[in-house]
Amino acid sequence: MSDVLSLSQLEQYLSKAAWILKGPVDASDFKVYIFPLLFFKRISDVYDEEYQQALKESDGDIEYASMPEMHRFEIPQGCHWNDVRETTTNVGQTIEQALRGIEQANQDFLYGIFGDAQWGNKNKLPDKLLIDLIEHFSQYRLGHENANPDMLGNAYEYLIKHFADLTNKKAGEFYTPRSVVHLLGLILDPHEGESVYDPACGTGGMLLECVDNLKHNGEDFRTLKLYGQERNLTSSAIARMNMFLHGIEDFEILRGDTLREPAFFQADGLKTFDCVIANPPFSLKDWGADNWANDPYGRNIAGVPPKGNGDMAWVQHMVKSMNSTGRMTVVLPHGALFRKGAEGKIRKALLEQDILEAVIGLGPNVFYGTQLAACVIVFKQNKDADKKGNVLFIDASEQIRVGRAQNHLEPEHVQQIYQWYSDYQDVENYAKIASFEDLKENDFNLNIPLYVEKIIEDNLPSVDEAMADLKQAWQASLEAEEKFKTILKGFL
Repeated sequence: MSDVLSLSQLEQYLSKAAWILKGPVDASDFKVYIFPLLFFKRISDVYDEEYQQALKESDGDIEYASMPEMHRFEIPQGCHWNDVRETTTNVGQTIEQALRGIEQANQDFLYGIFGDAQWGNKNKLPDKLLIDLIEHFSQYRLGHENANPDMLGNAYEYLIKHFADLTNKKAGEFYTPRSVVHLLGLILDPHEGESVYDPACGTGGMLLECVDNLKHNGEDFRTLKLYGQERNLTSSAIARMNMFLHGIEDFEILRGDTLREPAFFQADGLKTFDCVIANPPFSLKDWGADNWANDPYGRNIAGVPPKGNGDMAWVQHMVKSMNSTGRMTVVLPHGALFRKGAEGKIRKALLEQDILEAVIGLGPNVFYGTQLAACVIVFKQNKDADKKGNVLFIDASEQIRVGRAQNHLEPEHVQQIYQWYSDYQDVENYAKIASFEDLKENDFNLNIPLYVEKIIEDNLPSVDEAMADLKQAWQASLEAEEKFKTILKGFL
């Protein structure tokens, strides 16, 4: 086996693991089993590397090399990958015991990280299948020497997308297309030392995009402070594993229902952040409307959203989570821009605060599980002087590559949209700066076609040109008719 793995090797290796599960396990559940095993293998191999390094430093002192202080994570006796690999009966039970043992030994960092998969269910996971899966994962070592965090993290992201592709309609809750995530990260533009918060973090892609943004700009990504909350147990566990596999240390991802029970606080209420970013569930029906009128967390800053639609609850939660110089980007369904009633009143109240900077309409069928077009909304607590009292509207609906099952936002499309946003000027057919008076005139409806008018070039002739053409055509038809009569006479 090669010492250092290539990204393509890692990707193929992880894909094959999913194929081993195919049959007894539904594709939508692959992630429940594959991600914990991958993380288990990684920390076991890293533990072995640390052990060998400590042995070397101590001239072979086994007791020294086994000390918890020598290891990033402690692996108790009987809980190492090799202990599971040596098991041939009740393999699922052995896996379960190993994972729980590691969680218990590292409660500050790993408590609950392996999720709640039913490893002991032999109908779904017979010993033979688990032995094949463990042997497959045992092909390669996944320590730092063989797979650095960037590579392993990229392979992990590949696996998240791979499972999204396999499950499609069920994928929307935990996967946002990378291109959309990249666009939000570009607009948000986090920097060294800042805090970033995602209240619906899924598997952590938005937070990691902010890390990538700093790396791309040559800044120290380790100074970022990352926070996320996610209701789904599997997704929140995957997000935490995702952070560790990318080599991220300063993060806090908590499980829970953000709209009902937000997880982050400071002395005087909700914790606030420099950057807030999210793709929350679209038009969530059961979101906790009953408590919103007297929200104990003070998020009812613009009104009570409809009982059966939580879009504006997410927006208000995120606005309330910005600090005094904060900024935010959020993905919403287009309906949030123009639906009337309670949502219209909320839009009006937010616009009067002059914190909305831009509204960007994306093309249709870009997201998993919905063919609807979505939009990106950008808020800033302190807008630049030349942007105060104005909102930039961008129609990016044509910025897609049309595919058979799904459309794609390609890198050139992302760059074009970001360019329009950065330039902050009118562009015929694509971008328009609207004043507060324009918004008021439209009753604070943010539907993009109200502001970005499409100029259709019909290339039709003028009335005089059309009449001249008609006369010419008429004359030609008379001449053709005479010619036809002459020919016909010759035959009679």
